[in-house]
Amino acid sequence: MEQPNLSYIDALSGGDESFKLKLISIVKKELPEEIKTYNKNIGLKYFKEAAENVHKLKHKISILGLEASYELAVNYEENLKLGALDLRKDFEAILEEMIRFINTL
Repeated sequence: MEQPNLSYIDALSGGDESFKLKLISIVKKELPEEIKTYNKNIGLKYFKEAAENVHKLKHKISILGLEASYELAVNYEENLKLGALDLRKDFEAILEEMIRFINTL
């Protein structure tokens, strides 16, 4: 599994440390909330809403430099719209890795 990183945030911040820290702070605040909402909707079998949650989470996946994981999320989002959960385990493993990573920042 690929590992989350700050490469995109570093490039986006262009060496501005305060901007970089602000971006990290936003991810640290929003990611757990978005995952909680996703988990709630999956648990309730609200797959359309869960697909919307995955759509939002794709942005965090991208921000944390997870290119292959982004592609998996794209496919999972489309599957959820059809009520298919075959990529759920892989997607949720990505979320767990992202949480572990942001908790080290």
